[in-house]
Amino acid sequence: MATKFGKGCHLHLIDGSAYIFRAFHALPPLTRKSDGLPIGAVSGFCNMLHRYVEDNHGPDAPTHVAVVFDKGSHTFRNDLYDLYKANREAMPEELRPQIPLTREATLAFNIACKEIEGFEADDIMATLARQAQEAGGRVTILSSDKDLMQLVGDGIEMLDPMKNRRIDREGVMEKFGVGPERVVDVQALAGDSVDNVPGAPGIGIKTAALLINEFGSLEELLDRAEEIKQPKRRQTLIDMRAQIELSKRLVQLDEKMALPFTLDDLEVREPDPETLLAFLTKMEFRTLTKRIAENAGIEAPAIPEAATARVQDQAPDWPAIDTASYACIQDVETLTAWIARAADLGTLAVDTETTGLNDMTCGLVGISLAVAPGEACYIPLAHRAEGAGDGLFASDALAPGQIPMDQALALLKPLLEDPAVMKIGQNMKYDAKVFSRYGIEIAPIDDTMLMSYAMHGGLHGHGMDTLAERYLSHTCIPIKDLLGSGKSQVTFDHVPLDKATQYAAEDADVTLRLALTFKPQLHTARVTRVYETLERPLVPVLKAMEMRGIKVDRDVLSRMSNAFSQKMAMLEEEIHALAGETFNVGSPAQLGDILFDKMALPGGKRGKTGKYSTPADVLEDLATEHDLPRRVLDWRQLSKLKSTYTDALQEHVNPDTGRVHTSYSIAGAVTGRLASNEPNLQNIPVRSEEGRRIREAFIAPEGHKLVSLDYSQIELRILAHMADIPALKQAFRDGLDIHAMTASEMFNVPLDQMTPDIRRQAKAINFGVIYGISGFGLARNLRIPRAEAQGFIDRYFDRFPGIKAYMEQTVKFAEEHKRVETLFGRVINTPEIGAKGPRAGFAKRAAINAPIQGTAADIIRRAMIRMPDAIATLPARMLLQVHDELIFEVEDGAVEDLIGVARDIMQGACDPVIKLDVPLVVDAGQGMTWSEAH
Repeated sequence: MATKFGKGCHLHLIDGSAYIFRAFHALPPLTRKSDGLPIGAVSGFCNMLHRYVEDNHGPDAPTHVAVVFDKGSHTFRNDLYDLYKANREAMPEELRPQIPLTREATLAFNIACKEIEGFEADDIMATLARQAQEAGGRVTILSSDKDLMQLVGDGIEMLDPMKNRRIDREGVMEKFGVGPERVVDVQALAGDSVDNVPGAPGIGIKTAALLINEFGSLEELLDRAEEIKQPKRRQTLIDMRAQIELSKRLVQLDEKMALPFTLDDLEVREPDPETLLAFLTKMEFRTLTKRIAENAGIEAPAIPEAATARVQDQAPDWPAIDTASYACIQDVETLTAWIARAADLGTLAVDTETTGLNDMTCGLVGISLAVAPGEACYIPLAHRAEGAGDGLFASDALAPGQIPMDQALALLKPLLEDPAVMKIGQNMKYDAKVFSRYGIEIAPIDDTMLMSYAMHGGLHGHGMDTLAERYLSHTCIPIKDLLGSGKSQVTFDHVPLDKATQYAAEDADVTLRLALTFKPQLHTARVTRVYETLERPLVPVLKAMEMRGIKVDRDVLSRMSNAFSQKMAMLEEEIHALAGETFNVGSPAQLGDILFDKMALPGGKRGKTGKYSTPADVLEDLATEHDLPRRVLDWRQLSKLKSTYTDALQEHVNPDTGRVHTSYSIAGAVTGRLASNEPNLQNIPVRSEEGRRIREAFIAPEGHKLVSLDYSQIELRILAHMADIPALKQAFRDGLDIHAMTASEMFNVPLDQMTPDIRRQAKAINFGVIYGISGFGLARNLRIPRAEAQGFIDRYFDRFPGIKAYMEQTVKFAEEHKRVETLFGRVINTPEIGAKGPRAGFAKRAAINAPIQGTAADIIRRAMIRMPDAIATLPARMLLQVHDELIFEVEDGAVEDLIGVARDIMQGACDPVIKLDVPLVVDAGQGMTWSEAH
């Protein structure tokens, strides 16, 4: 029999709609595998209800509880004002089918579920709260909805469940500037853009509160509007009185509804395990089903593996990012409190704001921290006073209200270097380099960009904005909104503190939420080992390499630029002679006219502008038939070498270090290969004499040598292992020249009669096959007729049939699973494997190559991660990684020691995870320049 509600009873009213939308936006899209039904919001809702039930026991536990929902979108307020809530976005289609399931979930937890047609949930809660108050009981409303704050008073409080923060009379005063009894007056004046309540134009919350506090009530204010001194405001109140009074009726909650149930019907009841588990099993929530069954001491119902949702059914009840109020830390006492809280929690997200994107030259402007979702702050350090120009470092050029940078960094340093506190970042390598330049070696670290890369490589980008949109359903503040663009663009130190705080703290908040979302999913996606052994530990290694940089001789580069200019001029003379007239070789349009109109060469295609297109692939095809396109290709290569390297590298020399500092992108290529940027040192051509000469400009300082250690034919070795090709495996074991052996096998030429040209053709085929090369592509590479190139490939597959079988099996696996994997478990998603038309061939070639190239990338990553400890006692430093090659700077007397140690690390990089059927071989070289060493 139900207990009569009265004195001593405690009613909890849960805002069901708020729970649903929090749950919906907290997790990435989630579907039930058995039928594809969207269930992300239901999953999160169930987890929140479960947490609520678990947390509400003891002396202060509720005696009565109800989850209250909105039913339909039309209420009596729409009859009063047809534009009420008219500007709200339509409910997402994937959420719509989940709404009735949340009602089922509430009943499955044996909690009263209430909704009434024509009334909002807020009205139902208002009526129940007043009834409970009048009966002598206590009321706690679990919501952060500002519209419910008008109910707060004796015996009625609110609890923001996302922040676990109670809202009492003082909390309402802080929000609205008035007590709960006058909240509706302030709302009537200020209006509400979310609900499309019109209010009084030009009057916001603060002004409304001042007016209501001055006149005592809205009615008194409107009656005495003539007394308002400000003309515009006075006229607004007089002219818009009817609209303001309508607005009050819209925001005023109905506290006297006729309810078809009583408070006694809301008595707390324990969930029935069988009923609850039946619902959770139907929804295929494996994790929660198991947890509740264990708590009840019964066996969990079986859920088929194939029916398990794509990610763990955990939806944290986080506060919305859009409504978060972030702190701007402007004094030491507040900063100290934040540091203490972060240290106690043992985890925090960190982000830096700087004057630019070059982490070796930018200035630190501020630091943001997040300790929990919705709890983030910004610490401004070097924002400039309004009107202060760039390049001013005097204290009077700084905006007021900033802790001196040295003092703030000294306070933060122990926290950021504390081995017991995990620091989370998005692209943490950038922040780690910035901190290092300011004397802080941040560690240990987690990186949300790399978590996403480990799980979602090949599916989408891994920038924070992309991840926030996709996995948090949140659009981050665009940086251009703060900095502007074009000539009017400013640096971050010119951004006002209020805007900087919201932007920077949001970044830290989003980063923390992404980490909390991704970290448990690493295990579900079975890539925890990839992240923990190949991604995260590489960050400090690359950070150290990038900060060291490599010494470059400007004079050598300058001489090369002059030499390239002279050779380009000679090539232009040859090209003009072949064309029979002079023209601008650098003009694709003029070149197209010469090739396809005057010389009538095949393959000419006009673009939308009517001009011929002359990209490299077109010229490479023509180069097999004519000298002129061949010479143009040579001219273009020299032009690129000059502009991209010999000219540009001189500008990249850091004036403080005298070195070039490239930056490596860990999450750039889907295969795990590192990408070098600003400048790109990995794409310096090595096939041409001119390209190889550029490496002469990279030099060792006096008393040192550059040492290069390079994996020999690593991708061919991996292919031999993965495709299980006996002839190739034996050749590698015997230490044979693999290209000569291939040529001998294919062309029936004895090894002692091998010519360089035949070996070159075999080498091109060996490497081309790894990339799924076609006869078309091989013809370009060797500059031979297409039919001849296709004949080489056909003969190759006839001689090594296992390679063809491996390629077909890999494509079939990719088509079935939409992914391929490396030997170390790196997942490379292949979403376009089912593409039609021209993309189909590319997608298949990429799928074939990815496990091979990815495994090679994993191997050198493993070597790089082990290298710093291995060479720690040697006077040597690792400077660069160029695909399969590592470059070191070593004191003269330690070269052989370095080669011995580094070679052992590289050749043993697979151990103990993978046992290759072929040995890894590392070639070593040394010299005063990179060219001599390689």
